[in-house]
Amino acid sequence: MERAPRSLSRVFGRPKEKDEMRVTTVAAALLGLLSVSGVAPSAPPAAPAASDRPDLVRMFEEDQADRTATSIDWAAVQPRDQARLAKVKELFAAGGLQTGGDLYRAAMILQHGTVPEDFLLAHEFCVAAMALGKADDATRWLAVASEDRFLMNLDRPQRFGTQYRSEGSEPIRLYKVDEGVTDQLRHIMASPTLAEAKAREADFAKK
Repeated sequence: MERAPRSLSRVFGRPKEKDEMRVTTVAAALLGLLSVSGVAPSAPPAAPAASDRPDLVRMFEEDQADRTATSIDWAAVQPRDQARLAKVKELFAAGGLQTGGDLYRAAMILQHGTVPEDFLLAHEFCVAAMALGKADDATRWLAVASEDRFLMNLDRPQRFGTQYRSEGSEPIRLYKVDEGVTDQLRHIMASPTLAEAKAREADFAKK
């Protein structure tokens, strides 16, 4: 009869501690495979895209209506402008401007403010709107018009030639223009050429 081996552990298995380590290693490997294969829990769904604010759409339409009337009573328009301006700043402070459309409409209302900071913020809103994908002609034009108005209110030359001013009883004239901007850049920003801006000055003089 053959003898049994001197140590049964050498034939039938390893010490208990090593068995536990082996099980732990296998379990960790299985978890890794599950994760790689996509069985792991998926990420939460993305939040729905924000939509334009109806109240801001209404304020924008009222702002434009005040400026396209046949006869404009600026004494009546001014307090409405101030109320819209205050509301836009309130929405901005509360994080309520979420879309490119919101930012563009808010910028137009700020463009009818009274201090350089309003026009600068209008310009920044337009830049943000373009970053969010609203880069149409209206937004690009307002971006440069608000910059020009900001500079004009600091008594510095405008850059794109979008702003006109009347001094006292004098006719409306194109405000002084810095030569640092080319017509190519004006075209990119949906702004008239300098020659077209000067021609508009002549049209104002005829009225």
